[in-house]
Amino acid sequence: MDYNRTDGKGRTFALAVVRLPARVPVTDPRYGGAILINPGGPGGSGTLQAILSGRDIQKIADAENDPTVFPPLGGTADKYFDIIGFDPRGVGDTTPAVVCFPDAVSQRNWELQLEAEGMLGSSADALRRNWQRTMALNTGCSTTDLFGKDGEETMMAHLNTPLVAQDMATIIERHGEWRGLQGQRAQRIHDQCHGYDETREIEDRTQWHQGREQLLYWGRSYGTVLGTTFAALFPERVSRAVLDGVVNMDTYYENRGPNVVVDADAVFDRFAEYCNTVGWERCPMYVAGGPEAIKQRYLSLEASVLNISVPVPASGTRGPEVVTWTDMKALLRDAIYQPLLKFPVFSHHMSELARGNAAPLADFKHSKHSAVCPSEDCVRAGPWSPACARAENNGLYASAAILCSDADFLTQQNMDDFEITWNGLKADSAVLGDYWAMVHLSCAGWQTKAKQKFSEVDFSSANHMSEQFPGSTVLQQDSEGHTTLAAPSLCVAKRIRNYFQTGILPEPGTLCQADLKPMGELDQASVFSIDLEPADRALFAALMAEVTRGHWAGLPL
Repeated sequence: MDYNRTDGKGRTFALAVVRLPARVPVTDPRYGGAILINPGGPGGSGTLQAILSGRDIQKIADAENDPTVFPPLGGTADKYFDIIGFDPRGVGDTTPAVVCFPDAVSQRNWELQLEAEGMLGSSADALRRNWQRTMALNTGCSTTDLFGKDGEETMMAHLNTPLVAQDMATIIERHGEWRGLQGQRAQRIHDQCHGYDETREIEDRTQWHQGREQLLYWGRSYGTVLGTTFAALFPERVSRAVLDGVVNMDTYYENRGPNVVVDADAVFDRFAEYCNTVGWERCPMYVAGGPEAIKQRYLSLEASVLNISVPVPASGTRGPEVVTWTDMKALLRDAIYQPLLKFPVFSHHMSELARGNAAPLADFKHSKHSAVCPSEDCVRAGPWSPACARAENNGLYASAAILCSDADFLTQQNMDDFEITWNGLKADSAVLGDYWAMVHLSCAGWQTKAKQKFSEVDFSSANHMSEQFPGSTVLQQDSEGHTTLAAPSLCVAKRIRNYFQTGILPEPGTLCQADLKPMGELDQASVFSIDLEPADRALFAALMAEVTRGHWAGLPL
């Protein structure tokens, strides 16, 4: 738990790790190493990402040639990679986990009440009620360590990103140690079958470079914070790092620099432009008068629902619901993050709501709910027991614990200070300002401070970060949304593959176009009617799988 402790008596974390093996053995000359991945958050599960997306990430990074063909088409120049996902401290199946509720039923009741009361901006009293709820949650959650004992250091002081970066160094060390043992075993077998090899080729190629193992990494969104923090702490140990959807580090750690939502309204403007282009058949929110008229149609609808929520009777698949302004903003947030997938959904649900039919939005709201049943062990042990501390749905609370540990400035605001921050976010973005203020609000009342802080390195935007790390470059994808999961781009994927294969960076200033634009046809027949070579078709299929699966994390950054 504390890497600076040397007496051997400190507490530990047990990291959950999933490894998707490379398509060649680690002793094969074509083995390229292990790529660590992080989906974002903070609080996103890397093990779940590996299970859901590992093979598609592998297809993007691996050489396009089939490694089972003999002799190898690409020779030893082709590289094939392990994919390793891990759950950071406090997250998912890593133990101990962040626990804020006595059991899953209590957590679900809390979340449903929060949803019913509404987010910031939903009423005149929304700020005070959300502030009070957050204080009630955090003053307990930030100091609760269900798995700790009296006199021990709390796990909550050891969740922040610099320590997770050190965990990454530990993972690649253990992987390197394992690889070395595999190489020694393979070398012995080779010598027994073919005679002693004085060059020790296999053993040398797979040798564990103790304390010097190199990182290969692909992190998205908050995962770029994790990647750049690692690079700042261990600059000599980065072999390849893809930072996808770069977070401004000045803003994240120190609240310096532009707000992260400054371009969100421009994405909403694109919705109106695309809708105006494709017309009402593909965009039911279309009205004559151009993009501005389409935007105004939505804004008028939003204003009307803000004042009068919409009751929706029960259906055959759900109970009764009340559709609110908060529900509209939640779907708008999804659409801004993933326009390719969600612009059509957003357009349909909003147009139905405008026609007086709130059932589709009620169905969308209901789809985000799930039943919870305490286990028999939990029932026997009772609330606040390890048996009831199931962490599979703790992403939002682990996210707050990590964010509040990293960004101490978020914990120091009173309600008046926070209101100024909220107004600034709304000034930067009418569509996402309220949502992003909720992220800031999640640290109100957080009490436990990180034992080790990270403030040595000054970062800001992607270009500024590239200047901070000589030898890096910026690759730009021209598409709306968040990270490369927003839209497929063979241009981007091929440059990422070439980088993992050769270490050669894209040319500075490279601008790649997305291969699909929002509001187009996304059915399988039309997507795969694109004229592609077989190798590109396989790569495009992996990209589409990543894009269509990209909403699973659903976390703030």
